[in-house]
Amino acid sequence: MEKGTILIVDDNKGVLASLELLLETEFSEIKTAHHPNQIMSILNTSPVDVIILDMNFSAGINNGNEGLYWLKRIREIAPALPVVMLTAYGDVELAVRTLKNDATDFLLKPWDNRTLVCKIKEAFGSGKKRKNRVPDRSQSPMIVGTSPAMQQLMKMVVKVARTDANILITGENGTGKEMLAQEIHRLSTRREHTMVTVDMGAISESLFESELFGHERGSFTDAYESRPGKFEAASGSSLFMDEIGNLPLAMQAKLLTVLQNRKITRIGSNKVIPVDIRLLSATNKNIQEMVDSGTFREDLLYRLNTIHLEIPPLRERGNDIHLFIDYFMQRYAAKYEKKDISLHEHALEKLCSYHWPGNIRELQHAIEKAIILCEGNVIRPKDIFVKQTWNPQFSTTVPNLEEVERQAIATAIRQNDGNLTATAEQLGISRQTLYNKIKRFKL
Repeated sequence: MEKGTILIVDDNKGVLASLELLLETEFSEIKTAHHPNQIMSILNTSPVDVIILDMNFSAGINNGNEGLYWLKRIREIAPALPVVMLTAYGDVELAVRTLKNDATDFLLKPWDNRTLVCKIKEAFGSGKKRKNRVPDRSQSPMIVGTSPAMQQLMKMVVKVARTDANILITGENGTGKEMLAQEIHRLSTRREHTMVTVDMGAISESLFESELFGHERGSFTDAYESRPGKFEAASGSSLFMDEIGNLPLAMQAKLLTVLQNRKITRIGSNKVIPVDIRLLSATNKNIQEMVDSGTFREDLLYRLNTIHLEIPPLRERGNDIHLFIDYFMQRYAAKYEKKDISLHEHALEKLCSYHWPGNIRELQHAIEKAIILCEGNVIRPKDIFVKQTWNPQFSTTVPNLEEVERQAIATAIRQNDGNLTATAEQLGISRQTLYNKIKRFKL
């Protein structure tokens, strides 16, 4: 038996069951997905060696375009991952199109069992030689999701990751800014080197130059040995500056000089050291407002945000919350050895109705706490420690009209996957009115 993971993606449950039964004696793990929307979240949370991908998912459509679209999406995050295309509507032209789009191989339904197993083993072997396996990022997942906002963001990430352009990542606390920086580095040409991270808000002014630029032995009290700074350590790799908005003006000027010249000088030395870094920065603050108020240098902002990426809050990501719930349930069920634990439907509804001001981080902690504290193997609403928003199904008292309006807006935003234009149309109000109400209700 090969030690590898095969992912089968097909809308026909009979096909999934047949292939799983056929391959489970050949490979150590078989994963299945009945919809291609599941592919990205699986690849971003689990190691996969080969994908078997159906080419048609919509009834009445047999041109293979759906399969080619998802093949392209897979190639964006895993350029060398073997993908074997599977279809009942095969012909020479479609096979040629598939292979031209960088598929590993092509199989027709109904398949010959022996031929299929041989082709999957060949694909597995070719991927193993190229050390192509999608890495297990379970310790720091970048779950992309299927919401329009995240899909648009990740298209931009794929475009800019392989350049050396400086990137400024903004978003609320807990949205995953550092995870996105890690994903950009992983997709970059510098991925062979470890990304260096520095929390700019935690560095005192007295230690700023030492931490970032390094120092020589004896250059100040307690400098018992020479030490390189973060810029030197990150040379040839990516430097991630978190909480850049917390940097005082005096330190901003020193940072600007280094970013302009790409050279540093250690404290206590006259030697100029060139540094080759790719700069990634992040903040939860509105930097443009800080520039307008004079608390952030405009010329430094220009250096930081050649590309600006804004991560949407969890409440604007529609059904993406289900991906995070599933991921954190699996992660903490394994960690705390509660593998048979499940989520009651009312608990799931409570999680999905909450507005999550702390975003993904708050959701993660809520699920971990629920798994630790719940009695038995079912997580119930009482185990979810969040401030519950009103839901008619659970309410024992009549809510006020303001809460009804807030709940209606929150529900409409979820139903429209965070699309505010569609939400406004559904509610029968203008976009500006919707924006005002979102701000008012802190949605």
